[in-house]
Amino acid sequence: MSLHRVLRTAAAGIAISAATATGLAAAAPAATAASCSVAWGSTPKTSASMTQRDLVNVRSGRHTCYDRLVVDLNGAGSTLTGYSVRYVTTVYQDGSGEPVSLRGGAKLLIVVKAPADDDNGHSTYSPANPTELVNTAGYRTFRQVALAGSFEGQTTIGLGVRARLPIRVFLLAGPETGERLVIDVAHSWS
Repeated sequence: MSLHRVLRTAAAGIAISAATATGLAAAAPAATAASCSVAWGSTPKTSASMTQRDLVNVRSGRHTCYDRLVVDLNGAGSTLTGYSVRYVTTVYQDGSGEPVSLRGGAKLLIVVKAPADDDNGHSTYSPANPTELVNTAGYRTFRQVALAGSFEGQTTIGLGVRARLPIRVFLLAGPETGERLVIDVAHSWS
C-alpha cells in the first residue's frame, strides 16, 4: 500500500470519527415533512380518450407520502386510456344510479374509460368482493375501494379516503402491451 493511500485512509477514518463524536453523522429519517411536500392539488384529473383495452385488475400499495391505487388494463390500444378522477359527495352505481356506501371523510369517483368485459361480453375483472376491491387495513389515507359497475364501455370505482387530500393521476405502460392507471392520494397537504 502506498504512503499516499495510507494517509488518505487515515484522514478519512479521522474525519468519520470526528463527525460521529460531534453528532454530525446520523441516520437519515425515513421521511420528513419536506420530503413529502406535494403540489398536486385536489381538483379533477381527466383524460378524454376511450380505449380498446379491458380492465383486468385493481390493486393498491402504501408509500411513505401517499397511498396508491393501480388499475391494470390488458391488451394493445391505439390511444391512451381515458379517465376521470374527482372528489364527489356520493358515488353512484353505473346503470342503477344507487348510491355506493364508502367509508371515509371524502369520496373519489374514478371513471376508467375501459370496460371490465371483453368484446364477447365475458367479464375480464370479477372481484371476490365488489365492495372491498383491496384490503385497506393499515393504510394512512385509503379507507375503502368499491366497484360501482362497468357500463357502456367504462368502469366506475369508488375510493373512500380519510379526507379531501391532494391527488395525482397518470398512466404507465405495461406490463407487456397493457397499461396501468395510477391514482396517488397524499397523506397530507404539506
